[in-house]
Amino acid sequence: MDKYSLAGPESGKIGDTMLSRVADSIYWMTRYIERAENIARFINVNLNLSLDMTTGMAGSWQPLVMTTGDHEIFEKRYGTDYSRENVIQFLALDKEYGNSVISCVAIARENARSVREIISSEIWEQINRSYLLLKDAAQNRLANKDPHRFFNDITAMSHMFTGLLHSTMSRGEAFYFALLGQFLERADKTSRILDVKYFMLLPTPENVNSPYDVIQWGAVLKSTSGFEIYRKQFHRIVPKQVCDFLIFDSNFPRSIHCCLTNAKSALHKITDTPRGAASNPAEKSLGRLCADLDYSDIDDVISAGMHEYLDALQRKINQVGIDIRQAFFKIPDNLMEQASVSVQ
Repeated sequence: MDKYSLAGPESGKIGDTMLSRVADSIYWMTRYIERAENIARFINVNLNLSLDMTTGMAGSWQPLVMTTGDHEIFEKRYGTDYSRENVIQFLALDKEYGNSVISCVAIARENARSVREIISSEIWEQINRSYLLLKDAAQNRLANKDPHRFFNDITAMSHMFTGLLHSTMSRGEAFYFALLGQFLERADKTSRILDVKYFMLLPTPENVNSPYDVIQWGAVLKSTSGFEIYRKQFHRIVPKQVCDFLIFDSNFPRSIHCCLTNAKSALHKITDTPRGAASNPAEKSLGRLCADLDYSDIDDVISAGMHEYLDALQRKINQVGIDIRQAFFKIPDNLMEQASVSVQ
């Protein structure tokens, strides 16, 4: 292994603390950029519905915050007023909320700054430009004035970042740590977008299979950029088929199965472990999760309960993240904590 390698020789673990920090920063850089994009997609579920529906949207913004698990933080800042304006401000541009779009891009920017000698100048410039655009949007309250333009711009900025990642970085360990973070985050957020549908978008059982229901599922597909691909493949929007597509489709790049399979491939590139083997807990937990998806189908999901299945899946993805930290980012806890970034 050459002197520029990030990983050490022992079970794929990174041997040097400074090099561990490099891998850690690259991994979180892509996770936070992906998180920012997916928050934008998350909100677009509701925005798309508000365009298609004239009724049934009252009270539909509170569950967006409830699904993030950060409703207590929201209520400390905004009380119980879950208006569209407050929820969008909180999730997109609240500088004191660590998972808002602007906070995610700020943290990604700080991670990118610390590894500028590893990433390309084009990647750094794109992240920095995105952050400056978000700062300007926060000052002008663009998220509430023109939300569709704002959230489409966030998605486009993330796509530009991904394109630069693939076109300007060598296929070494740094690149595969970037992919590992990106795909784990994407799998988690696709599961949460699906969970929103079950948690909030269907208020009464009578609406199942109604035109109301079809519009909602179309919005979910649009929020994952899967609407056109799904329609070309299946033509009609059938809820069970949509769930199967977003969870199990091996060719759709935002399906949970596809994301986790790609994450597993990136992890094996980092460790050099042969396919089908595991040299550390991260490979074991991710391999087990992928095997569960390989040998499950949508009928198993429905039998378990969609919300219960997705909730368990999110916990397993979180465990993979914990195992990655233990296997690769062997850094003292006081250094390991993601720094709180002040968004000026």
